[in-house]
Amino acid sequence: MRRAPNGSQAPALTSSNGSPVEVRRSARRTRTVAAFWEDGTAVVAIPARFTAAQEREWVHRMLAKLHKQGERTAATGRRRPASDEALAAHAAQLSAQYLGGRSTPASVRWVSNQNSRWGSATPAEGTIRLSDKLRPMPQWVIDYVLLHELAHLLVASHNAAFWKLLEAYPETQRAKAFLEGVSFATSRGLDKDDPAGPGTAGSGDVRDTWPGDAD
Repeated sequence: MRRAPNGSQAPALTSSNGSPVEVRRSARRTRTVAAFWEDGTAVVAIPARFTAAQEREWVHRMLAKLHKQGERTAATGRRRPASDEALAAHAAQLSAQYLGGRSTPASVRWVSNQNSRWGSATPAEGTIRLSDKLRPMPQWVIDYVLLHELAHLLVASHNAAFWKLLEAYPETQRAKAFLEGVSFATSRGLDKDDPAGPGTAGSGDVRDTWPGDAD
């Protein structure tokens, strides 16, 4: 619970994706306001002299900027984690940004034996695997699949609670439509890299057959 400038308790803040928000007042900060992610928390740093009204205004403004920054990052496709280590690090970043850091996989890796699924998760083991067929796709699509599997570590089935977790990601519907289009083309032999068949499912796996992931 944060403290209001008058010393009373103020209601807990949350970002648009439900992550906690921390307001840091600094006497050394006089003219600038900053916002950044830290361990799954959206931190807004403001001058100590700000009034309660100024705090509310700037926190709202900076949280909106953080949200738009996430949208732009997802849409540009600049990141493309090539190694398993980079993919795991990126998964941790996505979990912090969109899931409040609650999904913490034990391992995340690329695999070549998932021919009919873009991704899979094993909640009991905390493992996530992404098909290497995703590699040439836009980063915002890869991010959706990764977030989809991160959400499965929290909710195993495609129920309302599961889809609620993905609402904060701005490209969810666009990415689903993209993958449905790829699956449609592949199923009709329009893609030269037509999948040969289903991957091997392990015990306890939560597997997604795309596009058959409707709630």
